[in-house]
Amino acid sequence: MIKKLLLALFVGIILIVGGFIAINNSVKPVSGDDSVHSFLITKGSSASQIGKNLQKEGLIKSSLAFKIYVQFTGRQSKISAGEFRLSPSQSLFEIVATLQKGPVEIWVTIPEGLRHEEIAQKFADELSKDNQFVNEFIALSSTHEGYLFPDTYLFPKSTTASKIVEKMLSTFDIRTKTGVTENQVIMASIIERETKGDAEKPVVAGILYKRIENEWPLQVDASIQYAKGDWKPILSSDKELNSSYNTYKFQGLPIGPISNPGIASINAAVNPTTSDYWYYLHDEKGVIHYGLDLDDHNANIRKYLW
Repeated sequence: MIKKLLLALFVGIILIVGGFIAINNSVKPVSGDDSVHSFLITKGSSASQIGKNLQKEGLIKSSLAFKIYVQFTGRQSKISAGEFRLSPSQSLFEIVATLQKGPVEIWVTIPEGLRHEEIAQKFADELSKDNQFVNEFIALSSTHEGYLFPDTYLFPKSTTASKIVEKMLSTFDIRTKTGVTENQVIMASIIERETKGDAEKPVVAGILYKRIENEWPLQVDASIQYAKGDWKPILSSDKELNSSYNTYKFQGLPIGPISNPGIASINAAVNPTTSDYWYYLHDEKGVIHYGLDLDDHNANIRKYLW
């Protein structure tokens, strides 16, 4: 009995020592190579995914050791998405410490339908920029409203407003390879603010083009919101606003884009859907309802908005 206990104790000690040696080895640097490598963490990556990518790129020895360490110590939530500079000569602990310091390049997602001032503030918030950056971005982009393509971008914290504007404009050119006219961009910017989903965009585009062709005012709230400088619901008195962006008061398209549209709105402006509808509205749940004439539209108002 005593021999069995001693044997079990000996085996246990061997397993503990062996485990300690294995763990100690798994956290050591992969090599003495002190070259620096770029390592990218995409948004939403789990500790397991990050660990596997680190091991795949030869930056750590064990993805499992990485996962266990960051989860056990609560460090996973402190690792942000972005681009990092790492070396195979760093230990697992040093790798994690570098990741915790934050990326040298950061992912910034610009949603569809923002004005250039809103985009400036979004980049400033994400990249920890000051008011000088915001003012510079606004000044550089003021004549490019509608052409700042909404997308997810990767920029270093040290980037400048001019580089961001340049990148967004070039992305617009790349994504709209066939080219679009100024009026199509203006229409796309309206569609972006006036619709809730991609499926309705071509139909709404067709309705708005039809109004223009028949010398109707567009009567879109979004253009007045742009003139006022915010996206709050408009009042009845706002429809008397003396602005070229007031599509209740003046016929045709406004003088420029009112937002920066995504590719679905641009495609809708280029390829509108012809229908018998003249009116549309969204109910409180965001569902669109079309009207064949004014009576039909007023009935929808009473049914869905009152």
